[in-house]
Parts: sequence; structure tokens; C-alpha cells
Amino acid sequence: MIRLGFALLLAGSLAGCASLPQQACAPGQQPTLSAELLFGRKIGDRVGVSEAAFRSFVDAEVTPRFPDGLTILDGSGQYRDREGGRLIREPSKLVLIAMADEAGNREKLAAIAEAYKRSFSQQSVGLILKPACASF
Repeated sequence: MIRLGFALLLAGSLAGCASLPQQACAPGQQPTLSAELLFGRKIGDRVGVSEAAFRSFVDAEVTPRFPDGLTILDGSGQYRDREGGRLIREPSKLVLIAMADEAGNREKLAAIAEAYKRSFSQQSVGLILKPACASF
């Protein structure tokens, strides 16, 4: 009985990951999904992803998947290195994308993250998803 209860609890919590709750939007706005992609620019101990390289990456990998628009901000990030456990500080890029909450869009975000990791020898790409209301 305890195992069944745990299994139901686990299944219910995982189902919540598939879709975020809808927002009650103001007139003129539509429910949307807001994605924040966090890209570090260091390769090893140096800044290895130049402005030009990042722009080329966006042009080749991000814009074709989300041609309706996005915003790119410069940032200064930090993370704990998985291998050595040390704190790494690095210049970063934050890409903001508003989109429909559809499985295909989530797959596109995952493909962008994998392409960046592969192209620039990165351990990870941060991805934050939030329900939002938008008008353009």
C-alpha cells in the first residue's frame, strides 16, 4: 500500500513537468511560455566563445528554430565546476524567448542546448521555463 501511494505521488509530480499551469492573462495578452537560456562563454580558463562566435551560433541554431524573435542580454555568471568543485565566474549570454507551450518547442530548446555544449565544449546550458502572459 505504501509503495502504491509513493508510485502515485511520483507519477503525479512527474506529470506536472510536462506542462506548466496556464496564466490568467490581461486583455490583449496570450498565455505563453517564457524560456531563459543561460550560456557560459569560457572554454577552460579563457573566454573562448567570442561575440562573433556566439552571434554565428544564434544565427545557425537559435534563429532557425525560433524565427519570430528573441532577446539576447550580456551577463556575468558563476557556477560550481562539476569535476573540480571550484567556483567559476565567466561572462555569459542570456537568451529570452517567448513561445507557445508545445512539446515541439521544448525539443527545440533541448537541441539548442546540446548544440552549444557540443560546439563550445560546455558542461551545461541553463534552461529556465516559466508560464507568462505576452502581447506583441
